[in-house]
Amino acid sequence: MSQVFEGYERQYCELSANLSRKCTSTSVLIGEQKKQNLSEVKTGLDDADALIRKMDLEARSLPPNIKSSLLAKIREYKTDLINLKSEVKRISSSNVSQTARDELLESGMADAKTAQSVLKMEVMPGLK
Repeated sequence: MSQVFEGYERQYCELSANLSRKCTSTSVLIGEQKKQNLSEVKTGLDDADALIRKMDLEARSLPPNIKSSLLAKIREYKTDLINLKSEVKRISSSNVSQTARDELLESGMADAKTAQSVLKMEVMPGLK
């Protein structure tokens, strides 16, 4: 096997494990910290994608007997990366849902306070 391929593979495996851990820890966070972690994970996914492309190029430059086993590994890594991207999407969508929910609740509270103020003025015009 190629030393170059092994180096990319080692980097990918470390990055993938770190991204997986970060996804797990990010799923329980809220607010800015969650957004920050998601941003870091997305950057890591781009790096992982680049490593897979480099491994693919390296594998294709090798003799056929070595190339086929390396391409099989690359397919596994691509599947792993797809699963990580799906996990990030799930975490991101829950973040968007939570943000939208919070905004709705906040606007509802603002509307309730406005309604309460108007009601006070109508019922007790002398109070402000």
